[in-house]
Amino acid sequence: MTDSSTARDLSSMPYEPPPRWRPPVALPTPRPQDAEAEAPTQVVDYKPVDFEPLDHDAVDSPAAENPPALIEKLGPTGRVLPHFPAPPLLTSHGPARVIALCNQKGGVGKTTAAINLGAAIAEHGRRVLLVDFDPQGSLSVGLGVAPHELDLSVYNLLLQRDVTLAEVVRPTRVPGMDLVPANIDLSAAEMQLVNEVAREQVLQSVLRPAMNTYDVILIDCQPSLGLLTINALTAAHGVIVPMECEFFALRGLAMLTETIDKVQQRLNPDLRIEGILATMYDARTIHTREVLTRVVERFGDAVFHTVINRTIRFPETTVAGEPITTYDTGSAGAAAFRQLAAEVLARGALVGAGAAQ
Repeated sequence: MTDSSTARDLSSMPYEPPPRWRPPVALPTPRPQDAEAEAPTQVVDYKPVDFEPLDHDAVDSPAAENPPALIEKLGPTGRVLPHFPAPPLLTSHGPARVIALCNQKGGVGKTTAAINLGAAIAEHGRRVLLVDFDPQGSLSVGLGVAPHELDLSVYNLLLQRDVTLAEVVRPTRVPGMDLVPANIDLSAAEMQLVNEVAREQVLQSVLRPAMNTYDVILIDCQPSLGLLTINALTAAHGVIVPMECEFFALRGLAMLTETIDKVQQRLNPDLRIEGILATMYDARTIHTREVLTRVVERFGDAVFHTVINRTIRFPETTVAGEPITTYDTGSAGAAAFRQLAAEVLARGALVGAGAAQ
């Protein structure tokens, strides 16, 4: 600490104002010729860069001439998109493979997938039977059938023993594709089937006469995991799970796989998941892409390479009462379902015993 006897009294020091600020003196702008004359000459130490000589043998190689052969095309699922060969021709029909389109969450595109996948498979010479197993009758409406005008439906086929499958089946506008229609009466069948013997196998029993007539039977299930859906899973050889690419669909997918496991253990050991089909896909949204990525990470090759994009064409086809393959045959939606049909057939799931060798 400073001694008080030697400390300076700052208060007694005279005040000296700071120096007054003055603007800088503007210098004259040099003329261009003066700048060139006064600029010193700079000597640049130039060192040439060594370039590697061009390998002409590599440029002329077949790999350079055909780069697409080396670059594998990635599909929307993030995996390499394989080539799906044309399915073999059939020399006879049957036995049919039964596929249930199932998801307990509504509005995921089950009915749209059933109609258009069936039509695309029929284009390959397969005989297809669509079974409307939803009391809302959406599959029937989508094929131009008025459910409230039906005299016989799948409800009568399930509960009336004097009604045969041939009486209920009706043709559609697509050659080679028939329909078993449904209406609101089917909602009462779930309660009435409770008292039936082997109630989980009723649908399997009534579809047995069609096994040697058709190559593919597609069942459009209702959005629930009740007795009707259990009937469909018991009658089916495989399950196609249409799934909208959004968060709640992931939760529903987990519940559905648990139900399929229980049916495998108790009722239908041969049941398996044919594939998970991403529907209403919109690559512009990050959430959609993230959900599809998580599904592929969880289920791997069980996810179809084909993805069904969101388009206004599908609602338009419902109003028209026909599949997109005939309503707008050159559209992207029609191409997607044709690719899906080829992919399903290429997996060997739907190739009948009459396939030509």
